[in-house]
Amino acid sequence: MAPNTNPQSDQSSSPSSAQDSPIPEEMLNAIIKTFIVAHVDDTDAHLAQALVFNAGRLAWRMRESGLTTEHKTSVSDVVTAADRAAEKFIAEALAVIRPDDGLLGEEGSHRDSASGRTWVVDPVDGTYNFSTGSDYWCSALALVEGDPEDPDKLIFGAVHRPTMGYTWFGGPDIPTTQDNSPISVQADASPSSTCLASYLHPSDLQREDVTGAWTRVTREFATVRMLGSASVDMAGVAGGQFGCWMQRSVAAWDWLPGRALIEGAGGTAIRVEAGGTQWSIAGSAASVEAVRELLS
Repeated sequence: MAPNTNPQSDQSSSPSSAQDSPIPEEMLNAIIKTFIVAHVDDTDAHLAQALVFNAGRLAWRMRESGLTTEHKTSVSDVVTAADRAAEKFIAEALAVIRPDDGLLGEEGSHRDSASGRTWVVDPVDGTYNFSTGSDYWCSALALVEGDPEDPDKLIFGAVHRPTMGYTWFGGPDIPTTQDNSPISVQADASPSSTCLASYLHPSDLQREDVTGAWTRVTREFATVRMLGSASVDMAGVAGGQFGCWMQRSVAAWDWLPGRALIEGAGGTAIRVEAGGTQWSIAGSAASVEAVRELLS
């Protein structure tokens, strides 16, 4: 199959690489073309891990070259040229290698699915951390069947944390690994004996219904961490570093990759309505059930 550097159809769109990007357009297109040639015959599993690895490394190299940060909805809700370039890389590679599959990306990439499958992409999860020099960020994706907002089947998730060199991969029917080594959630971890990974935006503190629900849960845990990357957090749950993860109003690209890892590591994931909002919860069966009861 000949690589196509402009593979988008009338039913799809992909954000252009930002004009302030330190990587020239022709260089990015060459990187995409080279990746396509090297990975056109990959299995889904190998392709997914190669995509997040290369997208994450691309973003990392761009950060080291200097980036302009743009604000979306708040000071902490930001986007950089690296987010857009990494998503363009994934979107255009998939358009050639998996042309019948759909695409949903945080930075605006979209392609309707002809196969019933959709790749859900977060090119840089933890952009605020990324933009301020922290290592707590990743590139993440998930593959689903059906509507990505409420999929019929979650096939797998892949997450790469470039600055640590870690790649996680797994799903409900695929045992989760970190760098090809099996990992598992904390067995039957109860809140009182483990750490909750979570996030609450400062604006949420103005809502007593939200803070009330969140406090009912967090006060039962041994400790709480808010570190700023949902997929890295949930990879930590999958590997046993945290016992549970909880966050409200979570987008598909922030939820599905990490959820897949946790389910593949022996955990469970649910969504619960409480405090006037929807909470996404994932972790050991014991911790998730305890959080569900506390929210109820």
